[in-house]
Amino acid sequence: MKSRPLRAMWLLNHTTARKFEVPMLKRVGIEEIFLPKKIPSDPSFRSGSVDWSEDENLTIPKQDLAILNATDWYDEPSADAWRIANEHFQLIFFILLNADFFRSIMRNFCGAKVWRAYGLSDPPLSYARILSHYGWRKGPSWSAHAAASLWFGQAYSHLAEVEPRWLADRAIYLPAGLESADLRDDWIGSDRRIFFVCPDLAFNDYYQDVYRDFKRTFAGLAYVVAGAQPLRVEDEHVLGYVSGEQYRLNMRSFAVMYYHSSERYHVHYHPFEAVRAGMPLVFMGGGLLDRLGGLKLPGRCKTPQEARSKIERILAGDKQLIGQIRESQAVLLDSMKAEHCEPIWRSGIELILKRTAEARSTAPIVRKKRVAVILPVAYRGGSLRGAKLLAHAVAIGSQHFGSPVDVVFGHLDDPTSYPDREFDDLPDHIERRAFHWRTLPQGQAIRACAYAGVEGPLLPTTYAVPDDGINQFLDCDLWIFISDRLQFPILPVRPYVLMIYDYLQRYVPIMDENARQRVIDRAHAAEAVLVTTDFTANDARQFAGLPAKKVRKVPLLVPAFGGKGGSAQGGPPASKYFIWTTNLALHKNHRNALEALRIYYEEYGGLFECHVTGVDTDKLFTHKLTHLVAAREIHNASKALKVSLRTEGDLPDPVYRRKLRDAAFLWHPGLIDNGTFSVVEAASFGVPALSSDYPTMREIDRQFELDLTWSDPNDPVDMASKLKRMETAQRSTPRPEVFARHSLEQSAAEYWQVIQEYL
Repeated sequence: MKSRPLRAMWLLNHTTARKFEVPMLKRVGIEEIFLPKKIPSDPSFRSGSVDWSEDENLTIPKQDLAILNATDWYDEPSADAWRIANEHFQLIFFILLNADFFRSIMRNFCGAKVWRAYGLSDPPLSYARILSHYGWRKGPSWSAHAAASLWFGQAYSHLAEVEPRWLADRAIYLPAGLESADLRDDWIGSDRRIFFVCPDLAFNDYYQDVYRDFKRTFAGLAYVVAGAQPLRVEDEHVLGYVSGEQYRLNMRSFAVMYYHSSERYHVHYHPFEAVRAGMPLVFMGGGLLDRLGGLKLPGRCKTPQEARSKIERILAGDKQLIGQIRESQAVLLDSMKAEHCEPIWRSGIELILKRTAEARSTAPIVRKKRVAVILPVAYRGGSLRGAKLLAHAVAIGSQHFGSPVDVVFGHLDDPTSYPDREFDDLPDHIERRAFHWRTLPQGQAIRACAYAGVEGPLLPTTYAVPDDGINQFLDCDLWIFISDRLQFPILPVRPYVLMIYDYLQRYVPIMDENARQRVIDRAHAAEAVLVTTDFTANDARQFAGLPAKKVRKVPLLVPAFGGKGGSAQGGPPASKYFIWTTNLALHKNHRNALEALRIYYEEYGGLFECHVTGVDTDKLFTHKLTHLVAAREIHNASKALKVSLRTEGDLPDPVYRRKLRDAAFLWHPGLIDNGTFSVVEAASFGVPALSSDYPTMREIDRQFELDLTWSDPNDPVDMASKLKRMETAQRSTPRPEVFARHSLEQSAAEYWQVIQEYL
């Protein structure tokens, strides 16, 4: 069987670097190279361009290449893109634009990962600090295999000396170079002006300061300013965009280039381009050019005053100085020549491939991944049911895709809220753990992170971790919290995902401003947010301000239940009651619901009893909650309500389902939320439902083809008239094919495809 060609993905778009590095990779044995076709709309890509020329040399399937070309490799590539990358490529060269891509490449690419580093401003700035600034910490995305296959590909041999050990130990020298570093010596110098490169002047504070210093130093001398200017600059000296041909002509024509930077860890390409063209280069000492041979050059200057003096002499035509500078500065090109760089690149690539192969052959047997599904507060009812279903979906989905994981279900250590019978429907293979929240001040949090192998700064605040009495769920690789109602930031020792069913706080005053901001902050800190409706997805983006890529829509989970063992015949209802399933939350619309019931009984002669079920509904008329006062007053003043309305509290699931099976219909009068699963459950028994009309219920109605009857939750008269109409509503026969499309087994695959990206 023929081995696949040695292929690399060079995921950069820097034009000058590409012209050198792609041919260099071929010289040292890389046979095929993929180049990215999308560039971020970011001013830092002023030197970027797209090159399609290498596509014709790639021998991978055309459909795979199409997916790679359509991928934004500066963001979070899809699972499909990573699958193709792993199938066809052994190396990836990349630059750091954000932490999301770094996390993604660390998790998903199995080959060698070469982080291409061309240097930054002088310390304390470092690549590790930038990663930390982006919110990445070594730990949750890290593993021994990831560490072994990551390389810090420094373009200059000393860049790693300012990096922490975990990154410096992965340093490999792959020198920067020029496509052609031979002297062209076609300089004329007839234009007696200074050629100064300074981009992004309209908005970049750094370059604005550089330009101010330049103008102060060379006041009164003639000059032009080159460099990309994404926004127009009202300055007659600024050239703005010029073609490549014009840029080369400028290098021949202007009298002298001045290079301002004295940074020790970064240098631009244009000083080398000037030297190559034969233009005299006057530059400030102390920077990286000194290391590359510029320490004793006559064009080097210790002070701005010295630089002005030399440039004045050049502009005046001092042939002796011009000759000295031009004859000596060619040494700066020596390190940029392909013949100098090739043996270094060759040995570097050979070492990378060797170590990667060794790491792969000696990799330890990897234990099964473990996912924790955690209820952060004492949710019951639909939220508890949804959490158990999600845990089951993760287990089923991972098994279906051939990468089974262990699932742990976590809930608060509260026997009153969570008696053992609540988990009779939790599969035996899902481990259940009770926990309590443990809080840690900043100092303890830093130590806890260090013990967990996590590096990076923490904010001066209190952190929380779920304490299961074992090891705080640290044996789990991913935490999924069912809700964003987390009082404190989660200790960043494991990546976590939030399941958010709604943003009620946008529509109903259920929390103050501090609490609203707190839950939004938790979502921003999460790896991703799972939602089940487009309505909630829009709220996540528009209200919480989450990036679209972080909001992942998954199906509403449906358990295996329904007509089995119960009647689901068509025709009018046989029973004389309907079910109102609710709880005591503000958005459940108790006042309007009670007023609608009063009208239904007193004015419309309602015939059916209303049986109220759900968490704490047995306290509906005794609880002291302020928003229940009006409902209680309506109930107390109505003899008909006292006779026809029964509050039954939170029924066990089997009891509730028997009651639902025999009900005439189900009533959902809530104001707004993520939709109620109860109407789907009712439909599985052939029981019709009357629902408040709002977007998420419309989504559920379309998805499950329920044919719901609608009422206005803000109009008790309309609600009452619709209740009266439901007395003659026809029971239906459940449509098995519809429920089969949305079964737990079918939906589990979609959950796993999302969740596996964060493992």
